[in-house]
Amino acid sequence: MRIWSDPTKRRWLIWAALAAAYTLVSVHRLSTAVLAEQLATAFDTTGAALGTLHASFFYIYAAMQLPAGFVADRVGSRRAVTAGTAVMSVGALAFSVADSYAVAFLARALIGLGGSLLFISVLRFCANWYRPTEFARMSGLTIAAAGFGGVLATTPLAVVVAATDWRTTLFGLGLAGFVLATVAYLLARDSPADAGLAEIEGVPLAQTPSISAVAANAAGVLRERETWLVGILLFCGTGVNITVFGLWGVPYVVQTYGVSVTGASTYTLAGSAGLLLGPPLVGWLSDRLGRRLGLMATAQAAFAGSFALLAITGKPPLPVVAVAFFAAGFLAGGYALGYTVIKERHESGASGVATGTVNTLGFTGAALLPTLMGLVLDAYKTGETINGAQVYSTLGYRVAFGLAAAAGVVALLASVALYRSQENQ
Repeated sequence: MRIWSDPTKRRWLIWAALAAAYTLVSVHRLSTAVLAEQLATAFDTTGAALGTLHASFFYIYAAMQLPAGFVADRVGSRRAVTAGTAVMSVGALAFSVADSYAVAFLARALIGLGGSLLFISVLRFCANWYRPTEFARMSGLTIAAAGFGGVLATTPLAVVVAATDWRTTLFGLGLAGFVLATVAYLLARDSPADAGLAEIEGVPLAQTPSISAVAANAAGVLRERETWLVGILLFCGTGVNITVFGLWGVPYVVQTYGVSVTGASTYTLAGSAGLLLGPPLVGWLSDRLGRRLGLMATAQAAFAGSFALLAITGKPPLPVVAVAFFAAGFLAGGYALGYTVIKERHESGASGVATGTVNTLGFTGAALLPTLMGLVLDAYKTGETINGAQVYSTLGYRVAFGLAAAAGVVALLASVALYRSQENQ
């Protein structure tokens, strides 16, 4: 078949297999919003403790991003994605049978450990199979795969959980992970040469750097001021969106508007739909224009504004909530360009380490902000409970969204500093 022998077509088949596994990562990391009430009841948690349980995925996920870049550069995307998906699925099975908060915390951390290898590995694959002028679009499409996982983690997940229970659902996700790991291993190859195909014109030759070269690449990446600015940008943007769409968005809608969990999940679905559409479109536009930093700064200003709207109004009409969530997800395309900015500053063999370094900072935000927002909300408890879960006041959610907006302003300042840095070079 031509799709098998033509590298420009076969790369899409391989990317789809790898992206499907990465989609499951997003389902796991954002599932806590739908499961929040049931987890709070099952493990008798406060808001801060629930935020910490949610964030346990990201503690290990964030810490593993630089090592994940090392692994992707050294062993290749095929083996990294296969192993990571299998480990993540073991964690899902353990989480589904957890009988205590401590076991659930460790199981979710294991899910994060496995999932930590996938995003950087998919980007490493893209660096080996796509031209540099296609990379922003491919990184956007890969993030869109996460957006699709986010969609699945909202209303579809809520429907499945309502029809069964959260433990059965998590067990099923674990089994699905083993299937996706097998598919990735069978279909993926690290480069056209590994697949027995001709190299693609314009794509840098795939390189497997030595351990010393990887260490030198990491040191060079860490020395650059731009690395830390992009990291701050991702810390704020990734951290806020995962905190809102993955944990507190559903309780906000349930408690403020009195709708069911399934109904509330349609509003976080709007955020994931934005994540599905925004990054590939912004990436495509950036590749067409050959510009990155101006788009990033514009997107961050609007990103901060979407959460400022919720912070100021507190309880706007529900369609406004949907629009604000969608906009925040769509505008993730702006901070996602940070991966391309960093990748373009380094040679092909360093792409895994470079993107892994900034992703470490991005998911550090996802590890810290859920607990911080939970602490903010705990200060505004009403004393009431819904199905065993704490209820927070509208003022509490306004303060929490104010925190999200402030993080957006910090991201805007980082993007402006990046823009000025480029102008001075």
